[in-house]
Amino acid sequence: MTEIRFWFAPGACSLAPHILLKEVGVASDNIETAISVEGAQFPVGFERINPKMRVPVLSLDGEIITEVPAIATAIAALAPERQLLGRTSLETARVYEWMVWISGSVHGDGFGTLWRPQRYSDDPAAYDGIMRKAREKLTNYYAIIEDRIVGPYALGETFSAVDAYLYVFYRWGNVIGLDLDANYPKFASLGRLLAERPSVAAATAAENIDPHWKL
Repeated sequence: MTEIRFWFAPGACSLAPHILLKEVGVASDNIETAISVEGAQFPVGFERINPKMRVPVLSLDGEIITEVPAIATAIAALAPERQLLGRTSLETARVYEWMVWISGSVHGDGFGTLWRPQRYSDDPAAYDGIMRKAREKLTNYYAIIEDRIVGPYALGETFSAVDAYLYVFYRWGNVIGLDLDANYPKFASLGRLLAERPSVAAATAAENIDPHWKL
């Protein structure tokens, strides 16, 4: 049996693989918090687990895997019958198309810039402009998501790793006031559908976070 350990921060992008672990039935005692909701401190020695000092982190038989698309791939391989990476080769390509874009653009370029403007300038006077530009980008990115959702789930009729990843940004979109119901109704509907899914409910309960995170 594969030895599995997983590190997350409540409500962070690590929620996506946490959901996938619940989908494949990984026991909760293999899952541990890396940092608090406030992101104050990593545990002592975490730099030896992941020198990037980021979550999520997955360990399979001692092999450390980082980055959401890579971790999602590893989790999907634990239960190939669940077809979390798609049912056909084309769907698998679409899964990676979604996840790579979400990781680089929605998360890194959008929210990374909005919530961490200090990464992009040493001048605090520049932060407002950086954050304003980030919100402009996010409204465009969410419009792309809205346009590309083709069914009740991102790929159509069945749940995939993409949906677990999009759920993170459903929550984050709510908390920054993007008004998904009014502006991105398909995305809002997907988020509500996912919130009721047993794996999502189990992961949000384990992380002690609001399934919808609306202010």
